[in-house]
Amino acid sequence: MFINRSDLIRSNPPRLHYGIAISDIDGDGIFEAVITGFGGPNRVLKWDGRGLQDIADGTMADADRQAIGVAAGDLDGDGREEIYILNTDTFAGQKRLADRLFVRGDDGWVDLFAIPDNRAALNLTAGRSVAVIDRKGNGTYGFFVANYGGPMRLYELDEDGRLEDNAPLAGLDHITGGRSAAALPIVSDRVDIYAGNENGPNFLFRNNGDGTFTEVASHLDIDDPEEHARGIAFLDLDQDGRFDLVLGNWEGPHRLYRQDSSGLWRNVATPAFAAPSRVRTVVAADFDNDGYDEIFFNNIGEPNRLFRALEGGIIQIPIGDALEPQGLGTGAAVGDLDRDGRLELLVAHGESGMQPLSFYQAARNENAWLRIMPLTENGAPARGAVVTLVEEHRTRRRAIDAGSGYLCQMEPVAHFGLGRDPRIVRVEITWPDGASGVIESPAPNQLLRAQRV
Repeated sequence: MFINRSDLIRSNPPRLHYGIAISDIDGDGIFEAVITGFGGPNRVLKWDGRGLQDIADGTMADADRQAIGVAAGDLDGDGREEIYILNTDTFAGQKRLADRLFVRGDDGWVDLFAIPDNRAALNLTAGRSVAVIDRKGNGTYGFFVANYGGPMRLYELDEDGRLEDNAPLAGLDHITGGRSAAALPIVSDRVDIYAGNENGPNFLFRNNGDGTFTEVASHLDIDDPEEHARGIAFLDLDQDGRFDLVLGNWEGPHRLYRQDSSGLWRNVATPAFAAPSRVRTVVAADFDNDGYDEIFFNNIGEPNRLFRALEGGIIQIPIGDALEPQGLGTGAAVGDLDRDGRLELLVAHGESGMQPLSFYQAARNENAWLRIMPLTENGAPARGAVVTLVEEHRTRRRAIDAGSGYLCQMEPVAHFGLGRDPRIVRVEITWPDGASGVIESPAPNQLLRAQRV
């Protein structure tokens, strides 16, 4: 499946890296990859037509901290995404150095946590992952932080532009071994949050529609209390209009929870799929544009795995160069950085040893594709929105990524592989506030932006 094109990364020394987020950092309409550095600089990789070059300035590079998790979202409603970088200098509980929340100012990047009025809101608990959520449905986002050994956080701006932690108000301030987070409409018609935890049950925070949440994972039997969650990915496995859950457990059986019409969840993982591994990030995407998702398990210190989700079930397939049997995988993200209609896979390494980044592409083919990018009223990516592709013989759904389980965040685009005989009827878009729109009979092989009006 994958071909190693790490040679396209201009400067790629061995380092300790963790999380990756895909966002438009410089506001030119093209995505870049933000990669966290642990005890070294954060990086921002941009495609320049021939390869990926690092464009991080000194503020964003922030070389003296130990960064792991990262996510992007439009906190202030100005149409540009802010960047939350989670720093962790201890395993659990209280830490010394706070996180960063970078906003683009007139003179470059500014850390909102460094502003005196925001210091009372500092996150001084060791965290692992970050996701963004528009809980009020007004096109502005808050950053949900999955902390380990301290209360989870939800950072939003108040009416005076100061940062405040609204997790207690929203019912999200649980204390656990927080590891991962994903936000999308899972069991409600608004954006819910699934939080994967270590040494305790996972959480599913159902959106009540009024800005608050209720935890329901145990009622739905997807809390998996005996395992230690890492990577999370949601996809519509059986194309029934409901999202299903891939849950990667650290050195424990992986889960594939299918949601049925009654709202019940059933683990349908095959033995090969469930086989324990030292998993980190899980990615679900159609890398070869054949119309069926691949599910990538990024492992540390042992080979990665790749599965294909077909109409008849899950099968393991050859992974190609991305096997990485000696790879120290810590995070992975997907995006079309070179804008050729094929998704690339970027893998970070580190933790127990320094290694370079890896950059993979699928082999070129004649398969068609369609990419849909919903935008908020302000023009920012509408993370948490849902895109439904109606074809002549089937219907598929994707959520715009708001946080992808462990440490990472994928590109804010619904990417659909169409195979060699595309027959698109329409595209339906549902924004986080419940508003909807339709694009009739779009032509394949293009990126369409759809702004909320």
